[in-house]
Amino acid sequence: MTNNDKVPELMESEFDGFVKEGKVIVDFYADWCMPCVTMAPIVEELAEKFNGKIKFGKVNVDDNDALTKKFGVDSMPSFLVFKEGEVVGKFSGAMSIQDFEEKLKGFL
Repeated sequence: MTNNDKVPELMESEFDGFVKEGKVIVDFYADWCMPCVTMAPIVEELAEKFNGKIKFGKVNVDDNDALTKKFGVDSMPSFLVFKEGEVVGKFSGAMSIQDFEEKLKGFL
């Protein structure tokens, strides 16, 4: 997985601060998960497209077991949508960029 400024990788210590303001989507992924690898460039592209409207971050489930358990992530990739620090949506699995974008538009 690439780590870049558009979709920063979050650790447990910075997670709450990252999701506490505005609309945020967090991608829970694993490097060994092929659907996660497939979704990574889609997430990055949509992070650019929704810049200023939705903030994007990602969490490696292998490195952040407590966060994974806290949010009940049991399949990957899982995408949690936060608004002002509260979970307002959750969806999982690989999908087309069009399907992902439609889901995001529902949270704007």
